[in-house]
Amino acid sequence: MLGMKVNPVAATVGKLAVAAVCMFAFVFVVMVPLYNVLCDALGINGKTNSEAYRSVEAAVDESREITIQFIATNNEGMPWDFGPSVSAMKVNPGAVNDTVFLAHNPLTKAMVAQAIPSVSPSRAAEYFHKTECFCFNRQPLDGESSAEMPLQFIVDTDLPRDIRTITLSYTIFDVTDMAGGPVAAR
Repeated sequence: MLGMKVNPVAATVGKLAVAAVCMFAFVFVVMVPLYNVLCDALGINGKTNSEAYRSVEAAVDESREITIQFIATNNEGMPWDFGPSVSAMKVNPGAVNDTVFLAHNPLTKAMVAQAIPSVSPSRAAEYFHKTECFCFNRQPLDGESSAEMPLQFIVDTDLPRDIRTITLSYTIFDVTDMAGGPVAAR
């Protein structure tokens, strides 16, 4: 082996292949968790909690009124008609508020969807608490059927006074293939 010559092209290709594998491993193994930690630490990206908020006894601040705007977007390839029943509502911090999003599956086959929320301005996310949300679970829907998807939320009384409008945006994704097994509608 000591006397063997190594082909310089093969050595370069081998080094490049190892570098490419290491880069992909870094991106998928390290960057996603690092991104989530940074978003949480810096309060950016408007991420909301994916679990129900446990409310605490608090007085409603009737001296303030916050406008909540609702936006819905379908991810590419998602055929559902999806959107809020109202585009905006005025709420008082500390009050429990209810609304619904509407979904319609125009296809003949059953599907499963998952909604991902985002709040802006991003610093308002820690003060926007969902006590019930369709985004907590995957949403099955039979073909050619519709559903009302409930949302219940509280705007924290500690919301900074300069924030007068909060936008809650949902992007809905088709997760039928990830759901596994037969699709059972509500």
